[in-house]
Amino acid sequence: MELIWDDGGRSASGYVGLAGDCVTRAIAIATGTSYRDVYRALGEISEMTPRNGVLTSVAGEYLETLGWVESPGCETALAPDRLPKGPVIVQLNAPKHRRSGHFCSVIDHVIYDTWNPSDDDNFVVSAYWTRPEITGESTLPVASRLAHRNAEESLTQKEFNKVLHRLRSLDSTASNSASTEGEKRNALRMMQNLLLRHNLSRDDIVEQDNVDNMRFTNMACPVNGRRACGWEKGLAAYVVNEIFPLTSWYFGTRGARTLFWFYGPKDDVDNCIALFRELLLTIAASAQLQYGGYARGSGASYAEGYVNGLPRYHTSGPGDQQANESALIHARTLAVKQASREWLKLECDISIVLKGSSGRSQHDPDAASRGKTHGSKHDLRGASGRKRIGHSSGVRR
Repeated sequence: MELIWDDGGRSASGYVGLAGDCVTRAIAIATGTSYRDVYRALGEISEMTPRNGVLTSVAGEYLETLGWVESPGCETALAPDRLPKGPVIVQLNAPKHRRSGHFCSVIDHVIYDTWNPSDDDNFVVSAYWTRPEITGESTLPVASRLAHRNAEESLTQKEFNKVLHRLRSLDSTASNSASTEGEKRNALRMMQNLLLRHNLSRDDIVEQDNVDNMRFTNMACPVNGRRACGWEKGLAAYVVNEIFPLTSWYFGTRGARTLFWFYGPKDDVDNCIALFRELLLTIAASAQLQYGGYARGSGASYAEGYVNGLPRYHTSGPGDQQANESALIHARTLAVKQASREWLKLECDISIVLKGSSGRSQHDPDAASRGKTHGSKHDLRGASGRKRIGHSSGVRR
C-alpha cells in the first residue's frame, strides 16, 4: 500500500523526543483533531501519559465518544481490499511475534504514518474504526490537518509554545548553579504543576536542536528473489556507511521477495533508497549483459567486485582541526544511529540482531577483478562474452 509520511502534527505541536505514540497519531490524522488535544484526552482517560502508547480499551473509549464505530478485522495482512474507503483507524497485531501491536490511519486506501506497516507481513488487522457517515465514497477527514490552520488553531499553537517556553525557562533556573536553593525548589514545583496540567513530560521540553527532534522513518525496498545476494547486502552497507551515514539497514523476507529496510532520519532514508535502487539496477544490468546473470557464478562475482570497487569517501585528513571535526561528526552520527534504533524498537517493535553469513561457492576471480575495475570508475563499457562459470542445479545462492 502507498505511504504518505505523517507524524499527526506532533512536531508542529511542539512535542519533541522519541515516542511510541501511534495511537495518538492515528486518531489525530483520521479525525482531523489536533495532536495535542488527542494527546491530552487519552492522558485523561488513561490517567497517565500516552507518550509510549495506551491500551486498546482507552483508544476505543475515546473513539466511541467521537461517534466512531468499531468493526472486527479479518486477521489477515493489511491490504486495500479489506478496508472501506474514507478515513479508517486500523489496529494491527503480530500474534506470532508477541508484539504489542500498532495503530495507523488509512485514508482512501493510503497509509498515513511514519512507516509502512503493510510491508511487514507479521502484522494482521485485528480491528478497525470508521465514522458512521462513511458510505464507501471517498471522503477526507472533516478538519484535515493538511489544510491551513484557522485563526483559533493558530492561537492555540501560540499558547502552547508559550507553555513550552515557560517550562524551558523554569528548567534552566532549576539547573543553574547560580540559583538559590529556594529558587530551584520553586522552579521545580512550578514545572511539575505545568507538566501535570498539560500532560507533558520532561522529554517534551527538549530544545529544538536536540537529536531527538529528528523525524524518523522505516521504509522497505524490495529486490528480486527469496534470498538476498551477498553483493546486494554489500551495496546496502556501502550506501549507508559511505553516502548516508545517519541511516541504518536490515533485511528480511516477505513471501517470495526479499525486503531491504532502511531506517533513520526521513530525508536521508528517502535519498538512500533512491540511490540504492539506482546502483542496484546499474550493477545487475551490467552483470546480466556481460555474464548472463547476477545471482550466482561469474555474474555474482562481477557484481561483488563492482561493489568492492565503488569509491570510498571517508578518509582521514591531516591536521588537528579536521580530526576534531571528524570526531564531532562521528559522535553526532553515533547519537543519531542510537536514537534511530531506539525509535525502531519503540515505534515499530523491531530489534536489530547481527548474524553472520556463509561464503558463496563458484567464485570467479577474473570476473570479480573486472567488476572492481568498473566499480572504481563507474564504467560499464566492459567487453562482453567472458566465459561464465557453469550453474550446477545443486547450488543455491
